[in-house]
Amino acid sequence: MASLNEVSLRALARLRYFKPAATQYDYLPLSRRAAVLVLLYGDRNGDLRVVLTLRSGSLNSYAGQVAFPGGKADNLEETAYQTARREASEEIGLPQDDQKIPAPFRVEPLCEMPVYVAVTELGVRPCVSFLNPDGGDLSPSDTVEGSLMPKLNAIEVAAIFTAPFRAFLSSKDPFVHKDHKTAVWHRGEVRVEDRYTRWAMQNFFVPAQNHTKTGGKLSDERYRVWGMTARMLIDAARLAYGEEPDFPFSKEVGDEDVIRTWLRSGRMSSPRQPGDAFSNQDLDAAANAAATSKL
Repeated sequence: MASLNEVSLRALARLRYFKPAATQYDYLPLSRRAAVLVLLYGDRNGDLRVVLTLRSGSLNSYAGQVAFPGGKADNLEETAYQTARREASEEIGLPQDDQKIPAPFRVEPLCEMPVYVAVTELGVRPCVSFLNPDGGDLSPSDTVEGSLMPKLNAIEVAAIFTAPFRAFLSSKDPFVHKDHKTAVWHRGEVRVEDRYTRWAMQNFFVPAQNHTKTGGKLSDERYRVWGMTARMLIDAARLAYGEEPDFPFSKEVGDEDVIRTWLRSGRMSSPRQPGDAFSNQDLDAAANAAATSKL
């Protein structure tokens, strides 16, 4: 396995150093807490890649969509990182116990990002981690693609795949095509509501490479990454590389102010009920209220 290049080493250092402000996650009721694992690793070129999943089409929420491994908290004592690791074990077979992960890898927690609001009225905390290859010099077979990915099991998801982490800051397709033709990698949509709200929807189209699947591959061999997952990827890459995307984006990392507004109003302070969901109008109103409170 190639050593990480200097850009990747600096990216990991920034993530280790990142310390978010006080979070609203701890004030949410149990039924509104969720966490995801943003799992990074170094590829053969020393660049960072990120592990993603395609959710099963039979699930009740976000069926057939790309997401990080993750899910809801089990109890109030469970930390966001513990939730993310437990769910990753259940969804993709990544052991919670590092001693059970194929040598020479272990999962190193890097940082926890601010909480994001899901349309299903959950507070979702991304936990960024690195598959650290402890043990000095490694053989060419000791790569995530060669020794670990094939051992992961798409238990509760339709597919497991990876993507170049830094590419989520670019609108240009990072993949080399045999015919040298340009493919669609990014498509962005920006909606301006008023002077406070600037909402951007990002779409990325990731080739089905380095993947394990039980079904669900797109006909054009690309997975669509969009919504909250795309926003988390952009923000995590911004924190890691110290760079801004070359396309319009939402600059606020996370939705802590929005969640604080909803907690004060009672909208998110009570247990979640089946069918609870935010509308675009709800999200816009909360964003406006949060922005106004800063003035």
